[in-house]
Amino acid sequence: MKGVLKTVAAVLIISPLYVHGGGNPEHVKFPEGYENTFTLYSMANRANQTQVAKLYANDTAVASYKAEQKAASGSVVVMEIYATKTGEDGKPVQGGDGLFEIDSLAGVAVMEKRDDWREGFSADDRTGNWGFALYNPDGSEKSNELNCVQCHTPLVAQDYLFTFQRLVDFVKNH
Repeated sequence: MKGVLKTVAAVLIISPLYVHGGGNPEHVKFPEGYENTFTLYSMANRANQTQVAKLYANDTAVASYKAEQKAASGSVVVMEIYATKTGEDGKPVQGGDGLFEIDSLAGVAVMEKRDDWREGFSADDRTGNWGFALYNPDGSEKSNELNCVQCHTPLVAQDYLFTFQRLVDFVKNH
């Protein structure tokens, strides 16, 4: 019986970490229609992964990075995550442009920056006022064992974005 109680306690302790590990869809909402209203600023193979990312930013993010190289409250960055085509060896097929060939949309990651998050959205679940959420291609919540906050926190000099320089370079040239 003690073993069962320890197991139940461990699951209850770990569960909140798992549920919120990939973000907080309760606070960071799926931006309907982003693919038509946001700016596509980059496409890239994801580092150390067999995926391709398409990266979008809303008008607030684009304007604020043009002006001061730091996102203003209301900025939203979206990363479409694509599964890739694989060859007979099981490795991603690389196209002539160096990007892996896209097979299908696997998920949509959303980062939103706000200075006025609702009470109940703990600062421990955010990074520099950036909140995170992961969605399925249809906009429904997607479970994820990764901890967005943990990976983005060290990027303080890059406004917590892995693609900071790509976005800054894009807005300078457009």
